[in-house]
Amino acid sequence: MKKSLLVLAALAASGAAMAQSSVTLYGVADAGIGKIELGSSGRSPGNDASNQTEFISGSKMNNGDSRIGVRGVEDLGGGLKMSFNFESGLDMDSGASTTSAFWARQANLSLGGTWGTFKMGRASTPSYNGVAAWELTGGANYSVVANTYNYAGSGSRNNSQFSYKTPGGLGGFSAELGYVTKADNADRAKWDLNLIYANGPITAAFAANKQKDEKTGYSLGAKYNFGSFVLAASYNDAHQLRRGFSVGGTAKFGAFSVTADIARDTKNVSGKKYTNFLLEGKYALSKRTFVYVAGLRVDSTNNYGIGVRHNF
Repeated sequence: MKKSLLVLAALAASGAAMAQSSVTLYGVADAGIGKIELGSSGRSPGNDASNQTEFISGSKMNNGDSRIGVRGVEDLGGGLKMSFNFESGLDMDSGASTTSAFWARQANLSLGGTWGTFKMGRASTPSYNGVAAWELTGGANYSVVANTYNYAGSGSRNNSQFSYKTPGGLGGFSAELGYVTKADNADRAKWDLNLIYANGPITAAFAANKQKDEKTGYSLGAKYNFGSFVLAASYNDAHQLRRGFSVGGTAKFGAFSVTADIARDTKNVSGKKYTNFLLEGKYALSKRTFVYVAGLRVDSTNNYGIGVRHNF
């Protein structure tokens, strides 16, 4: 009898522990047809920069990269939670991985509580999160800001990153600080940070990053949501190699939206100052699926894409 009671108690305890944990499979499927001009900078994991109209996936002219990921969280009690996130890019041209490392998009572990969140591993940079907070396309592959100045002059992810993010509920303010040791970055320690204010119709963010032997890169941007119209502007410095401003807007007509965004150099060490621009149209078929058409002129190259994106 006692053994039976002990077994039942163990099963009940196990069930309670399992109820406090969850694992979620998620992903994005994004593909279409488009043209990326030869010499155009930016991403093309599927070798889609051929200057020909072709199937595109994971390219500069897709709204986003196709991906599959898994994330989980365990409630440790006392307000503490442990979580993880693994994410892999997928090239829908062939079904191949878009990178040599399978979990190259995200591979990290986090401990969070009322004091904030501490994260370790390959993860999005604070600069990327800062720019994406106000950027009109939400950090789409064809973002004119990202294709001109990157994310405060940095990439969208860091390897071997330690980061801390403040908790919510600070009057709309949040901050995130990331650090990569010199041993993990070719003897060049790197810091990366953002400061974000998001309250009501206003979102503003400052992002900055620096590693040894280079100037500080930074971005200051903001957007204001009028309801049916969103206006955004920014100033960006890509480590003093290139700097300039952007201004644009998004008009919403029910399920349809149109975005126009312009980036203009005020300095470019290449010797030529460019005016780049993006025109995007999107139509939501549901909360998780939309079709899009986008045209991007960047550094004298003309590119376009027509596709569909499904989030699951």
